Amino acid sequence: MAQSLIADIIGTGAALCSMTSFIPQIAKLRRDRDASSVSLKMYAVTVTGFSLWIAYGLMIGSWPVAASNVVCLALSATILLLKWRYSGGPGLASGQPEP
Repeated sequence: MAQSLIADIIGTGAALCSMTSFIPQIAKLRRDRDASSVSLKMYAVTVTGFSLWIAYGLMIGSWPVAASNVVCLALSATILLLKWRYSGGPGLASGQPEP
C-alpha cells in the first residue's frame, strides 16, 4: 500500500514536470514571435512520441499515462505550430532550411 502511494506520488510529480516543461517555451515563442531556436525535427519527434504514449496508455488501460500525455501532446503541438507560424512554414527559419 505505501509503495503504491509512493509510486503514485512519483508518477504525479513526473507528469506535472513533463506537462509544465513546455509552458516557458510557448511563452517565449509568443512573446518574441521568433522560432528560429526551436528545432522542427525535435518537436516533430516529440509530438510523435506523445501520440505513441497515448496509444500505449489506452492499450494498457492506464488513464493517468494517457491523460498526461494528451496534455503534453497538446503543448508540444502548440510549439510545433508556433514554429511553423513564426518561421514562415515547416522547416524554415529566416528563410533558411533547418540543418
